[in-house]
Amino acid sequence: MANLKEIRNRISSVSSTMQITSAMKMVSAAKLKKAQDAITEMRPYADKLTELLQSLSATLDADSGSKYATQRPVNKVLVVAIASNRGLCGAFNSNIIKECTNLTNNVYKGKEVSIVAVGKKVNDALSKTHPIISNESGVFDDLTFDNVSKIAETLMQKFVEGEFDKIVLVYNRFKNAATQIVTTEQYLPVVPMETEGNTNLDYIFEPSKTEIVEQLIPKSLKTQLFKGIRDSFASEHGARMTAMHKATDNATELRDQLKLTYNKARQAAITNEILEIVGGAEALNN
Repeated sequence: MANLKEIRNRISSVSSTMQITSAMKMVSAAKLKKAQDAITEMRPYADKLTELLQSLSATLDADSGSKYATQRPVNKVLVVAIASNRGLCGAFNSNIIKECTNLTNNVYKGKEVSIVAVGKKVNDALSKTHPIISNESGVFDDLTFDNVSKIAETLMQKFVEGEFDKIVLVYNRFKNAATQIVTTEQYLPVVPMETEGNTNLDYIFEPSKTEIVEQLIPKSLKTQLFKGIRDSFASEHGARMTAMHKATDNATELRDQLKLTYNKARQAAITNEILEIVGGAEALNN
């Protein structure tokens, strides 16, 4: 009977876990819809703005180029690692940590690499092996353009002042609920679009092209960072919903197996008791 009690306890434990994972799946599914709509609506605007500014930057003279497009020998690199504040979302956080480690050990080997952590999980993991200059995990408590703009302004200031020669973003790009693509993109300096010799931009500029670029680049950089964090936010809920869906399925399968094991053990115990009763009755008759 002790064995039966142990199985019953396990069935109860698995059932409780299944209820939790199922509830978390439904919560993430509800949050995912809103986050997905936000990034889907924002992405075309952000991509077109970036494309326009890169195209304009490519036509500027070297002397009139933006301070945000200044190319310097890369000795100091700042990696903005965007993950999440919570776990239970599969490989969502670990993929970002692996990519940051790859950048440090391979891509920028021999360079001085620092980290800006956006998310408690990536901050806790990378702080053991990398210098963390800033932890911006609080941005997820109130994810607005204004709050992200403050982070972007700090990054732009650090680049302009020469504190870092290159800044890159590492985040999960949202594709669908089941697929998140680890993306590494250059943030600063701004990379001009490679244009062919016969490319003709039919634009009329008022005021000058240089003034327009200087005014729009900060806004574009803020939008680019906001898009990256929004992408990561939607990816987090998609990853958590998928992970909790799989966990619920596994818990259901395990519960069914335990119930089958329990029924077999209970049947065996009842059979043994019957055999003992019959054996005792025959012994009395003899």
